[in-house]
Formats: sequence, C-alpha cells, structure tokens
Amino acid sequence: MMRELLRFALLWLALLSCGLASAQSTADAYPSRLIRLVSPYPPGGLTDLLARVIAEKLQAAFGQAVIVENKPGLGTLLAAEYVAKSAPDGYTLGIANTSTFGVSPLLFPNFSVKPAKDLTPIARIGATSFFLISNASLPARNVREFIELARKNPGKFNYASLGSGTPHHLFMELLKSELGLNIEHIAYKGSAPALIDLLSGKVHVMFVDGSLAVPNIQAGKVIGLGTSKAKQTTLISSVPTIEATVPGFDWEGWQGIAGPAGMPWSAVTKIAEVLRRFQTTQEYQDLMIKSAMEPLPSIPPEQMADFVNKDLGRWAAAVKISGAKAE
Repeated sequence: MMRELLRFALLWLALLSCGLASAQSTADAYPSRLIRLVSPYPPGGLTDLLARVIAEKLQAAFGQAVIVENKPGLGTLLAAEYVAKSAPDGYTLGIANTSTFGVSPLLFPNFSVKPAKDLTPIARIGATSFFLISNASLPARNVREFIELARKNPGKFNYASLGSGTPHHLFMELLKSELGLNIEHIAYKGSAPALIDLLSGKVHVMFVDGSLAVPNIQAGKVIGLGTSKAKQTTLISSVPTIEATVPGFDWEGWQGIAGPAGMPWSAVTKIAEVLRRFQTTQEYQDLMIKSAMEPLPSIPPEQMADFVNKDLGRWAAAVKISGAKAE
C-alpha cells in the first residue's frame, strides 16, 4: 500500500513538473500569435495615433501581427473592461491613461471593473500638459493677471470644459478652490464647440491640450496664460507654468499601456522593454511633438502599480474638491 502511494505521489510530482515546465515554456515563447491592442477612443484622435505607433513597434519587435481595436465609451472604462475580462495571457492589451486609473473609477464607483485591481499597468508612454487659454481680448496676459482680474470681478467670468470630471473641469475647479475665485462653469460636448465660443468671446477661459492650444496661441487667436504641469512645456516656450504663480499646482494626464490582471511577468517585461527602447529614440521625441504630448521617462514595470496607486490618490482628492459627478 505504501509503495503504491509512493508511486502515485512520484507520478503526480512528475505531471506537475511537466505542467509547470510547459507553462514556463509557453510564457517564454511569448508572443506566438496575433496581439490585440484596444484603444479607448474613436479612430483618428491623438490616442488612436499613439496606439497605432505602439502597435507598429510591438509588431516589429515580436514578429507577430498587432492590431488596434477601438472601444470608446464611459470615460475609457468600456475598453478597460474588455481588456480586464480577456484571458490574462498577454494577447489582449489596452491603452490606459489618467482617466482609466485615476478619474473614471471615481465617477463610476459601481462599474464592474476596478482598473487598479483588474488591470496590469505595464508602461507609461507620454504625458499631456494642459494649457489655460483665454480669449485674445481678455485684459490678462498671464495667470497672475487673470487671477487679479477674476478677484476684482467675481461672477463676471466663465470657463468652458468638456464635462464634469474632465481635466478641463478639474483643473479650473482646483484653481477656484485654492484661490477663492468665482468663475462660472459651462460644459460642452466637445472641444471644438467650446473653442469656437472662446474665440467669439462667449467663453473667457478654458483648459485645453496642446493640440488645440499651441497652434491657436502661435496664430495669436488666443492667449496662453499658463500650463498645468509644473515643468516648463517643450511644446511652446512662451507659455509659463501655472505653478510659477500658484505654488504646488502640478497636474498632467498620461497615456500608457496595460493588460489584464495576472499576466505572465515574462510577457509584461518583454512589452515594457520594447517600449523603453522606443522611448530612447528620436522617433519617439518626434511622435510626442506630433501628438502635442510631453515625453516621459520610462518606469520599470515592477514600479508601475505603485505609480498608479499614488496617482489615483491625487485624482481622488481633485474629484472630491471639484464635486465632479458622472454625466
């Protein structure tokens, strides 16, 4: 009886060893087939452009097809849900950003997926510094002058955003809260109609990303009052940081890539290394300029979870201060 039990135990250990070796071999062989990269926005935008460049780099490095699928909606959470519920084998990845990890989970607390828990953050790719711009006729040429103007005329000025909980909304509400400003909020369905009203004078100020801010500032159509990131923007040298006037004001959005929770670590490190190498090239710097984004130093994948959780804490405070609600 003991001999039979011993034989069974040895057989079980052999099978387990084979299974582990097979799983390790499969992980080491990654990737061996097509990879899907999910973009949380419609085709044609800056995030979609970034996704397609990343897909090209992964495809060139791995020798396997990488296709981009667009799944917009619910503040990037629909795409996050699709990725999170996919097999955790590294063959379904997604573009994830500040909204995915930092803002949307706070606006939709009952959503089925919790990105910080259900996704594996792999790498950051680039950052977005938002510009506070004003109508050219506004008698202010920088943040300090605008603050003084708003304080002398409470309730007289307004600002546009792309809706409750967007960076355009949160950043202005943070300034209002810290400085005690009385400025009316007007929400728009998109940046184009908001900018049209800013240019016509119906709206006085708004935060926008560099793709809209830089060409309009350079054309003299709007005034660049300041940038949300404390570090001087690389996109246009004439616009100062808001932090120079409001110490501690330092906010940016970031774009990255993630996979489902429980991905093989060997797949995570392979993907991260491809992106790290890309971020050292001139092509990457040129892409950031083309995308109106700021370059970011890579973070080792083992540090990404800590980065995401710290970032989530900052955005949670911003959402609370702003009073943002899901729309």
